[in-house]
Amino acid sequence: MTTVHRSARTRAVALVAAVSAISLLAGCSDSDESVTGGGKKDGKVIITMGMYGVMGFKETGLLEQYEKENPNVDIRAEVAGDEQTYYTALQTKLAAGKGLKDIQGIEIGRAKEIVDTQATKFADFKGMADTDHFLPWKQAQITTKDGKVLGLGTDIGPMAVCYRKDHFEAAGLPTDREEVAKLWEGDWTKFVEVGKTFKKNFKGDKVSYMDASSGLFNAMIYGHSEQFYNEQGDLIYKDNPVIKEAWDLAADAAEAGLSAKLRQFQPGWDPGLSNGTFATTVCPAWMLGHIGEKAGDKNKGKWDVAKAPKGANWGGSFLGVVEQSPVKEEAKKLVAWLTAPEQQAHIFKKQGSVPSSQAALEDPAVKDSTSEYFSNAPIGQIFGQAAQEIPDKQVLGRKDGTIKDTFSQGLTLVEQGTARAKAWETTSERIEKAVG
Repeated sequence: MTTVHRSARTRAVALVAAVSAISLLAGCSDSDESVTGGGKKDGKVIITMGMYGVMGFKETGLLEQYEKENPNVDIRAEVAGDEQTYYTALQTKLAAGKGLKDIQGIEIGRAKEIVDTQATKFADFKGMADTDHFLPWKQAQITTKDGKVLGLGTDIGPMAVCYRKDHFEAAGLPTDREEVAKLWEGDWTKFVEVGKTFKKNFKGDKVSYMDASSGLFNAMIYGHSEQFYNEQGDLIYKDNPVIKEAWDLAADAAEAGLSAKLRQFQPGWDPGLSNGTFATTVCPAWMLGHIGEKAGDKNKGKWDVAKAPKGANWGGSFLGVVEQSPVKEEAKKLVAWLTAPEQQAHIFKKQGSVPSSQAALEDPAVKDSTSEYFSNAPIGQIFGQAAQEIPDKQVLGRKDGTIKDTFSQGLTLVEQGTARAKAWETTSERIEKAVG
């Protein structure tokens, strides 16, 4: 079996690092050289990449491998620590028509906005050889109405529940992952009920059941085809029963005192992982590396992974090539290679990012993977099964990322004592202002 090592796969980092844009240069480029659009020079094809977080291409050695297999290619990658900072800069560069990298990372919450407003700025992958191995709904998210494919999928974010076995034991709850999963099987309401039992029976220093109610909210809404928008692009969150149900249950958890009030990837969350402040966190596959890194060696083997009540997808990315790239065809070839089944399986084995490639998901090296840090949990099976439960259609909206963040802020208000009706009103006002 393959063991996934502790390596960060994070969509965001603490805000103190939000403004950092660290140049990580592959190949023979100089560290003080500005990374801009590539080109051809002295017999070399220079391809630049703009990415965020830890997407895995540099961290797992794939960029270096591609250069070795293609000695005429020099890849130069610039990585921003925080996706929101990265995307703000990308929007500015797209509007100005300059400063763009040949290859740009696109987070799933931004995909619809790119498709609707920036389609002419990105090259078309439609019909490109060896790019028909993705989950159908994944590529649909980056395809325009007239069939233009603006990028290729990297990872996806099937969800599970990461939990502390020692905390569960202290509360008199089962610790075996299969028994734990049965506690809340098929219903997120059961997950909250388990939390109430945990709070009542926990013996020891104060430990909260979950990190934040917003994680529960995200897990619930992303198990459905429509969240904030419908297929026509209309904003439907106020009338979508999926949103109201998730809001109410998350608010129930907050009002019951089950939350440590630590939003994921916000200040305080990482120390909470290290200090064992909470017993559960809803975890997309890409989050495992971050948890392992921040919780540290002292907590190795205390964490485990159990199947979530229902399948859902939170997160994932794409790689697109800008239309004006002077090395557009070479960049498209690199993207196709980086997102091929073999490379997606490689990244999963190294850092746990679940492939968006159906072929990679069926690779025994993925299916049989375990995580030593998470008590040897069979993460290939757990997240692979969760991936199959994701609805075939995933409707995205232009401001999905912004709206998700706004709902998280609204649930924080509930955790801090604001009445849920008032918090909903404030959240709605903020959303209308942001998308108006």
